[in-house]
Amino acid sequence: MTPPAGWRRGILALCLTVITACETAAPVTSPPPATRPEPQIPAPRAVPGDASRKLSAHYARVERDLRTQGLLRQDGGGPDTPYNARQLTENFLRIALYDEYVSRAGTLVAEQTESRLRRWEQPVRVQVSFGETVPDAQRRTDRRNIDSYIKRLADVSGHPISTTGGTGNFQVLVLNEDERPTYGDTLRRMIPGIDPTAVRTIETMTEDTFCLVFAFSRGTDSAYTRAVAVIRGEHPDLLRLSCIHEELAQGLGLANDSPRARPSIFNDDEEFGLLTTQDEMMLRMLYDDRLRPGMSLTEARPIAKTIAEELLGGPS
Repeated sequence: MTPPAGWRRGILALCLTVITACETAAPVTSPPPATRPEPQIPAPRAVPGDASRKLSAHYARVERDLRTQGLLRQDGGGPDTPYNARQLTENFLRIALYDEYVSRAGTLVAEQTESRLRRWEQPVRVQVSFGETVPDAQRRTDRRNIDSYIKRLADVSGHPISTTGGTGNFQVLVLNEDERPTYGDTLRRMIPGIDPTAVRTIETMTEDTFCLVFAFSRGTDSAYTRAVAVIRGEHPDLLRLSCIHEELAQGLGLANDSPRARPSIFNDDEEFGLLTTQDEMMLRMLYDDRLRPGMSLTEARPIAKTIAEELLGGPS
């Protein structure tokens, strides 16, 4: 902003008055000139190492191949992907009341098993952290995308979900290969008491694991209290955004995948890259007050059927 006329001259006049007064005083030894502080130059950002650069090239090819096949759609579904209330009900039950993995001897094994309905009861505060080698421009893009997506999730679910610059209960970590394999101590500080299997799984992610999320509850309670999502920083923009969409939504309680769910990001065929219209409806169902954490499949089925019919305007 341009200062008003006279502002600079007024300050200069004051300085001259002080100097004149000093000149008429008794002679004294002049003090040494004030030392000017050295300008603070930001430390240069660490750059990704060889392993990270190789992964970046690999995932760029993966994204290019998927898009060439017409996958990673961003349209949310359309006339080619119709679904009715019965399909919505069954997709919701399969995704919200089944687990995708089981833990055996400290290792996660892919095996779908019936579970209980899980979701957050307390407000969700999302804290975003980046590995040291993630570039500033990418950080700005990801923060902007996560902020926008969190607002969408809150609107759709009706549950209080927000980002925070302080301490959150849902950690979103964007990490490169340079940081992730040794991130265990930081994870243990962020989430005291975190399951060692979760730490080990995050540190040893293989190339075919694009991203992941863990959600935690206390004891046998089915209400989530903590979550951590890990997004590979090496992913190109769309693949990284796709991971953000899927892992954050899964961390809210839509924990499983189903090959029958279409249109949906909760389907390993990668047809859709971003949250779809059906996914939004499943989030509405999950956070409907008529459902409660801990409900079994048998208890939740008739309620889910009623909600699905209401959302789609009647039975089908």
